[in-house]
Amino acid sequence: MTATTETANSRLIYGCMGLGGPWEGNEYGSAYVDQAAEAIDAAMGIGITLFDHADIYRSGKSEAVFGDVLARTRGLREKIQLQTKCGIRLSQPGVPGQYDLSKGAILERVNGSLQRLRTDYVDVLLLHRPDPLLDPAEVASAVGQLMAEGKVRQLGVSNMSGAQIAFLQDKLETPIIANQLEMSLHRRAWLESTVLVNYDDALGYSFPHGALEHCVSHGIELQAYGSLAQGRYTGSTPDAPTAADTATAALLAELAEEKGVTPEAVLLGWLMKHPARISPVLGSSNPTRIAACADAVAVAAAMTRTEWYQLWVAARGSKLP
Repeated sequence: MTATTETANSRLIYGCMGLGGPWEGNEYGSAYVDQAAEAIDAAMGIGITLFDHADIYRSGKSEAVFGDVLARTRGLREKIQLQTKCGIRLSQPGVPGQYDLSKGAILERVNGSLQRLRTDYVDVLLLHRPDPLLDPAEVASAVGQLMAEGKVRQLGVSNMSGAQIAFLQDKLETPIIANQLEMSLHRRAWLESTVLVNYDDALGYSFPHGALEHCVSHGIELQAYGSLAQGRYTGSTPDAPTAADTATAALLAELAEEKGVTPEAVLLGWLMKHPARISPVLGSSNPTRIAACADAVAVAAAMTRTEWYQLWVAARGSKLP
């Protein structure tokens, strides 16, 4: 089973948080640049063209090593799309970490990302997390300036509810085109919230009910970070695996063997089968694991309703309400 490059391009995203070495410090060596180049090659090899960043990833080094690869690879920038995020300030000695979507911060952080990425523009800017002190008019002014200067082409958000998106969109002249959330077979609050209305079990899930529906009805792409569940079901044994973890991993392996694909492809195919047309973000820096995701689109198209529910119930560890 093989997915076409054209189809894969539209659904899979490569997440660059794992590139650039340790989070501490600002220095990095050529080995990390080579690692980034190998990951980019592997991602493009399965048809991925959208690369997801944030100004804080590895304290800026993820963007920096990616920029080094762009600088040394002629024509690469024209073949890909870049997405980055701003809105989080990491803690400093005596200063707590905080969210900052003020106009000055947005302009400062985007310009910093462009310098590190060695590019004149990003295709998409995501506002990384809700800022309780956010002024929608101030955000609109910053985004409008960046777009007028050609530095940002489209706008999205991350970790926001439907109500927060609507509140922000009211002052924006450009549409919000994406919302990036943690979504996977393991992290299922996005899904459980749709069926646990009026059930006490709903109290165990913090995902804001209606966020999924708001994004779908307004044409906002749902981007799923953590989509591979950190390898929980595909090789990386959790510290304390549950019976549900073990059963899910076994079912994934069984379905993968039946379909002639990898467990990673089945895991992502399950997510992509959902009618919200979720776009998984792949966060692994391992080229082999990236390549293992190649057939996800084809798996999603071929997966039966029964297989989809079997995986959900296995991961829940209990029957549906």
